Amino acid sequence: MSRLSDLLIPEIVLLLLLAATGCRKSAQSPPPSPITKAPTSAPAVPAWLDDETEKSGLNFTHDVGPVGTYFMPESLGSGVAIFDFDGDGRMDVFLLQNAGTNSTAKHQLFHQESDGQFRDVSRGSGLDLPARGMGVAVGDVDNDGQPDVFVTEYDRVRLFRNLGGGKFSEITRDAGLDNPHWGMSAAFFDYDRDGWLDLIVVNYVDYSPSMKCPDAQGRQGYCGPSGFPGTIPRLFHNLGTSTGSIRFEDVTLTAGFGKLAGPGLGVVCADANGDRWPDVLIANDGHVNWLLINQRNGTFTEEAATRGIAYNEMGAVQANMGVALGDADGDGLFDILVTHLSTETHALWKQGPRGYFQDRTSASRVAASAWRGTGFGTVFSDLNNDGAPDLLVVNGGIKRLTIDPAPNGKANSDPFWNGFEQRSQVFANEGNGAFSDVSAANLAFSGTAAVARGLAVGDLNNDGGPDLIVTRIAASARVYRNSAPRGHWLTVRVVESALGGRDAYGAEITINAGGRRRMVWVNPSQSYLCSNDPRAHFGLGSSTRVDSIGVVWPDGSEEQFPGVTADQIITLRKSAGQRRATPAISGGGE
Repeated sequence: MSRLSDLLIPEIVLLLLLAATGCRKSAQSPPPSPITKAPTSAPAVPAWLDDETEKSGLNFTHDVGPVGTYFMPESLGSGVAIFDFDGDGRMDVFLLQNAGTNSTAKHQLFHQESDGQFRDVSRGSGLDLPARGMGVAVGDVDNDGQPDVFVTEYDRVRLFRNLGGGKFSEITRDAGLDNPHWGMSAAFFDYDRDGWLDLIVVNYVDYSPSMKCPDAQGRQGYCGPSGFPGTIPRLFHNLGTSTGSIRFEDVTLTAGFGKLAGPGLGVVCADANGDRWPDVLIANDGHVNWLLINQRNGTFTEEAATRGIAYNEMGAVQANMGVALGDADGDGLFDILVTHLSTETHALWKQGPRGYFQDRTSASRVAASAWRGTGFGTVFSDLNNDGAPDLLVVNGGIKRLTIDPAPNGKANSDPFWNGFEQRSQVFANEGNGAFSDVSAANLAFSGTAAVARGLAVGDLNNDGGPDLIVTRIAASARVYRNSAPRGHWLTVRVVESALGGRDAYGAEITINAGGRRRMVWVNPSQSYLCSNDPRAHFGLGSSTRVDSIGVVWPDGSEEQFPGVTADQIITLRKSAGQRRATPAISGGGE
């Protein structure tokens, strides 16, 4: 979705292919075209995912309303949330519609029953509303132990307070939240460590529907971001409930966000520089990424360029969209994957030393994929529980460049979407941060061409295998159950006992098992427009026991917990472990 994508047309791509035919590739060869031949046979590896949408009862079809006007927001939504709204220990699902307020299509809330089936409980929930829904973030804003729901839309945001019993009440205006912009991804995090979840909203462009964006042949298409002014992200400080109701204050300008106008799409919040204060990474479409370092006084400074994550390894700007965070190489530092256009490559930045990043896309072999796609949702998740997080990306075009030769056909029956549909990808982590493309062995997930957008991960059936939910424009959402041959595992939920028992967003969890240390960072808002299972999942391989567990809590304190046997879900509560002295933090934390 950069300026380059506005100029490319299918004929140019075809000419490039013809010119490259018969040429031997070197390490410096340009990336292959998104037009690729489907493999004739899958590799001799087992499939990891099964499509169990119909069996699960999750019956949802995304609606964008009548197509043909090329209204830009319909090409970019919508997201999904995996969360336990009623505290029964089973993950529930919330899905967004994008057809507008005059549509009969409404957001849908699904409750997971004791038999694993999803039951539509939308009606009367307070969430069953029509809208131009884009992204969703989940967080307990009032510390009552019940997760609340925040939704971004094309021209506003909405906050819904969880009342219990499957009921939600909109409190946007009363809470002081106002964002009359095109909101995309959002995240809850406690940036000032006062015990209340604050909110970051990433906004896209100042779009004008009157602008038309024909290609070089005069054919109408969806606009890219380059023709519109960017907008600033908004930061809202949670003032707590001292006045009897939840209130937020817009601190965008005082926090230092006021000069950061750009086409924001993805966001993730985590401590990048090791000072135990949460920082913010924003992926910008066709613009430099931003890494906002928390100054521990209510302000942030933008340091992406000096820390190596603003540009790719060639010093170029790409169409940055979805963001995945995880420790790809097992060194105890989180790495970042950002998705890009099919004419580019998804980029993997590895962290090291602490707080600094290097583009290691080539070395990680993420670019050595069987096919290319325009990626949006993306997650690191250890599907086979070998202790090394795998990588998943869902794709769907924003320009009519190719028709993907998908072995399982297409998700969309409307020919309008021909050329936008692409296949998704699965990359297996080989244990050292290098990846192998195993998409061809996972045709249940990767065999159908779709205009995919959201990708959320969560252990839906609590069996220790991460499952996936994918949203697709003008098509059904899909549930993919984990069927991989798997090792042992441990799932850890961390909660703030003194704060209503809410999930401890911003916590860092370390486990020691089988002579190895593994780390997971707790914040469900990553990928693209989605909120994921807030619990931390660890693959243990052959280890049947975890020797010890360490937690760095969101306030910077640290506790140690005793070891446990593998293959279970545990809950750790703040102040219930053995407290460790917090190390002195120097300026910058490095």
